[in-house]
Amino acid sequence: MGQTIVLTGMVLSAVPVGEYDKRIVLLTRERGKISAFARGARRPGSQVMAASNPFAFGQFEAYEGRNSYTVVKADISNYFRELVQDLEGAYYGFYFMELADYYSRENADEAPMLKLLYQSLRALESKRFENRLVRRIFELKTMVINGEYPNVFSCLKCKKEEHLKYFHVKSGGTLCQECGRTEHALELDESTLYTLQYIITAKIEKLYTFTVSVEVLDRLEQIMNHYMEFYIDRKFHALQVLEENQGFAYLVEHSFKKNSSCNKPLKRL
Repeated sequence: MGQTIVLTGMVLSAVPVGEYDKRIVLLTRERGKISAFARGARRPGSQVMAASNPFAFGQFEAYEGRNSYTVVKADISNYFRELVQDLEGAYYGFYFMELADYYSRENADEAPMLKLLYQSLRALESKRFENRLVRRIFELKTMVINGEYPNVFSCLKCKKEEHLKYFHVKSGGTLCQECGRTEHALELDESTLYTLQYIITAKIEKLYTFTVSVEVLDRLEQIMNHYMEFYIDRKFHALQVLEENQGFAYLVEHSFKKNSSCNKPLKRL
C-alpha cells in the first residue's frame, strides 16, 4: 500500500462489487473525476458505509493504485439527507450528478464543477427556489464551465448588441430583430435574455439569489431543452424517470380536477 492522499469531493455514483465492496465515482477538487474502491463498504459497521453513497460530500483519504484509488477513511460534512428524502428533489440531484459525470475528466481542474454541484444541491434542499429553475441554472452554468455556452451578448450575424429578439439553437446564440426575421429561431423577450446573461456571467456563489416569473421560466426551459438536445448526445436516466413521473403527476392532477368538477360527494366504502 502506497502513501495515502486526502481528497475533497463528492460521490457521484456507487455500484456493488463482490460480496462487501463498492466501486464509487468521486468528483474531487484535487484530481478531477476518479474511480475508487471502498473496501468493505457493504459490511455492517464499516467506517466507509455511509461515505460510499451518492451525495456524500467531504474529505476522502485514499491511496492510489495503478488503475484506481482505494478509499480507506472518510470525513463527511454533508450527506444531503433532506434532499434524499424528497423523491423529486433526489431525482433532480441524481440528474445533476449524471451531468457532472458526463462533463468531468480525470486529472482536470474540476473545482468549479464541484462547487457548482454542491451549491445546486443546496438550492434543491431550499424551499426558496423552484426545482425547475435550479435545474436550468445548473445546466447552463455547467455548459459555461465547459466552454459550450451560447453567445447571448450580441447578434451572431451583424454583431450588434441591441435588440436581441431571437435565439438560434443551431448557431448557438442570439440574433437581433432584423437578422432573426428570416431565420427559424425562438423568440426571446428581454427578461429571459437578461436571465441567460446573468447565469452565464455570475459567480457560482451568486447564482441562487434570484427568482423569475412563470413566463420567463417557461421560455428558459424551452431554450435550454432545444439547446441541450442539439449539443449533448446522451440520455440521462434520472432525467427520464423525473420527466415520466412529472408527466404522470400532471395527468393525475388534471384527471382529478375533471372528475371532481361535478361536485358530487365521494362514496364511503
